[in-house]
Amino acid sequence: MKLNIKSSTPRIKIIQKLYSKTINPDEKITYNKSQYRKFIKDVTEGTIERKEYIENYVTKNLKDDFDLKRTDLLLKMIIFAAVFELLFKHNNPKKVIISEYIKTSQFFLEKSQIKYLNAILDKLSHIIRKD
Repeated sequence: MKLNIKSSTPRIKIIQKLYSKTINPDEKITYNKSQYRKFIKDVTEGTIERKEYIENYVTKNLKDDFDLKRTDLLLKMIIFAAVFELLFKHNNPKKVIISEYIKTSQFFLEKSQIKYLNAILDKLSHIIRKD
Protein backbone atom coordinates (compact mmCIF):
# COMPACT_ATOMS: atom_id res chain seq x y z
CA MET A 1 0.00 0.00 0.00
CA LYS A 2 1.49 3.30 -1.06
CA LEU A 3 0.66 6.36 1.01
CA ASN A 4 0.77 9.92 -0.29
CA ILE A 5 1.98 11.28 3.01
CA LYS A 6 5.35 12.67 3.91
CA SER A 7 7.06 11.12 6.90
CA SER A 8 8.08 14.60 7.98
CA THR A 9 4.64 16.13 8.49
CA PRO A 10 4.34 17.79 11.93
CA ARG A 11 1.85 15.34 13.41
CA ILE A 12 3.90 12.32 12.35
CA LYS A 13 6.87 13.88 14.13
CA ILE A 14 4.69 14.47 17.20
CA ILE A 15 3.55 10.84 17.31
CA GLN A 16 7.12 9.60 16.81
CA LYS A 17 8.37 11.76 19.67
CA LEU A 18 5.54 10.76 22.01
CA TYR A 19 6.09 7.09 21.24
CA SER A 20 9.84 7.42 21.73
CA LYS A 21 9.37 9.21 25.07
CA THR A 22 6.96 6.50 26.23
CA ILE A 23 9.36 3.72 25.30
CA ASN A 24 12.46 5.58 26.61
CA PRO A 25 11.23 7.91 29.39
CA ASP A 26 14.73 9.05 30.38
CA GLU A 27 15.71 10.09 26.86
CA LYS A 28 15.73 13.82 26.11
CA ILE A 29 13.49 14.90 23.24
CA THR A 30 15.24 16.90 20.54
CA TYR A 31 13.51 19.13 18.02
CA ASN A 32 15.15 19.64 14.64
CA LYS A 33 15.01 22.93 12.83
CA SER A 34 11.78 23.17 10.91
CA GLN A 35 9.07 25.67 10.12
CA TYR A 36 6.83 23.57 12.40
CA ARG A 37 9.34 23.22 15.25
CA LYS A 38 7.36 25.34 17.74
CA PHE A 39 4.09 23.56 16.94
CA ILE A 40 5.71 20.11 17.24
CA LYS A 41 7.34 21.04 20.54
CA ASP A 42 4.14 22.63 21.95
CA VAL A 43 1.95 19.63 21.16
CA THR A 44 4.55 17.04 22.19
CA GLU A 45 5.48 18.71 25.48
CA GLY A 46 1.86 19.66 26.20
CA THR A 47 0.65 16.11 25.65
CA ILE A 48 3.39 14.74 27.92
CA GLU A 49 2.75 17.33 30.64
CA ARG A 50 -1.02 16.80 30.57
CA LYS A 51 -0.98 13.04 29.94
CA GLU A 52 -2.77 12.21 33.20
CA TYR A 53 -5.43 14.87 32.61
CA ILE A 54 -6.00 13.71 29.01
CA GLU A 55 -6.13 10.06 30.10
CA ASN A 56 -8.76 10.85 32.75
CA TYR A 57 -10.72 13.01 30.32
CA VAL A 58 -10.80 10.30 27.66
CA THR A 59 -11.65 7.56 30.15
CA LYS A 60 -14.45 9.60 31.74
CA ASN A 61 -16.05 10.57 28.42
CA LEU A 62 -15.65 7.23 26.65
CA LYS A 63 -16.46 4.77 29.45
CA ASP A 64 -18.32 2.39 27.16
CA ASP A 65 -16.26 2.86 23.98
CA PHE A 66 -12.65 2.82 25.06
CA ASP A 67 -10.37 0.77 27.32
CA LEU A 68 -6.92 2.29 27.79
CA LYS A 69 -5.42 -0.94 29.08
CA ARG A 70 -6.40 -2.84 25.94
CA THR A 71 -5.58 -0.10 23.42
CA ASP A 72 -2.50 -0.23 21.22
CA LEU A 73 0.21 2.21 22.37
CA LEU A 74 0.45 4.01 19.01
CA LEU A 75 -3.31 4.44 18.83
CA LYS A 76 -3.27 5.81 22.37
CA MET A 77 -0.50 8.31 21.49
CA ILE A 78 -2.47 9.54 18.47
CA ILE A 79 -5.64 9.93 20.53
CA PHE A 80 -3.81 11.78 23.31
CA ALA A 81 -2.11 14.20 20.90
CA ALA A 82 -5.38 14.89 19.10
CA VAL A 83 -7.24 15.43 22.37
CA PHE A 84 -4.50 17.79 23.54
CA GLU A 85 -4.98 19.84 20.39
CA LEU A 86 -8.76 19.80 20.73
CA LEU A 87 -8.55 20.93 24.35
CA PHE A 88 -5.71 23.44 24.22
CA LYS A 89 -5.10 24.57 20.61
CA HIS A 90 -8.26 26.58 20.01
CA ASN A 91 -6.89 28.29 16.91
CA ASN A 92 -6.95 24.94 15.07
CA PRO A 93 -10.44 23.98 13.81
CA LYS A 94 -11.65 20.61 15.11
CA LYS A 95 -12.29 19.28 11.59
CA VAL A 96 -8.70 20.06 10.60
CA ILE A 97 -7.31 18.40 13.73
CA ILE A 98 -9.34 15.23 13.15
CA SER A 99 -8.53 15.15 9.44
CA GLU A 100 -4.80 15.59 10.06
CA TYR A 101 -4.66 12.85 12.69
CA ILE A 102 -6.62 10.48 10.47
CA LYS A 103 -4.15 11.16 7.65
CA THR A 104 -1.25 10.72 10.08
CA SER A 105 -2.66 7.47 11.41
CA GLN A 106 -2.41 5.95 7.92
CA PHE A 107 1.34 6.02 8.47
CA PHE A 108 1.08 3.93 11.67
CA LEU A 109 -2.20 2.00 11.90
CA GLU A 110 -4.33 -0.55 10.08
CA LYS A 111 -7.62 0.37 8.40
CA SER A 112 -9.81 -1.00 11.20
CA GLN A 113 -7.85 1.01 13.78
CA ILE A 114 -8.17 4.14 11.66
CA LYS A 115 -11.97 3.76 11.54
CA TYR A 116 -12.02 3.29 15.32
CA LEU A 117 -9.78 6.35 15.76
CA ASN A 118 -12.08 8.42 13.55
CA ALA A 119 -15.13 7.43 15.62
CA ILE A 120 -13.37 8.21 18.90
CA LEU A 121 -12.04 11.59 17.73
CA ASP A 122 -15.41 12.53 16.29
CA LYS A 123 -17.19 11.71 19.54
CA LEU A 124 -14.60 13.51 21.69
CA SER A 125 -14.56 16.57 19.43
CA HIS A 126 -18.31 17.01 19.89
CA ILE A 127 -17.87 16.82 23.66
CA ILE A 128 -14.83 19.14 23.79
CA ARG A 129 -15.91 21.72 21.24
CA LYS A 130 -19.59 22.30 20.90
CA ASP A 131 -19.19 24.80 18.02
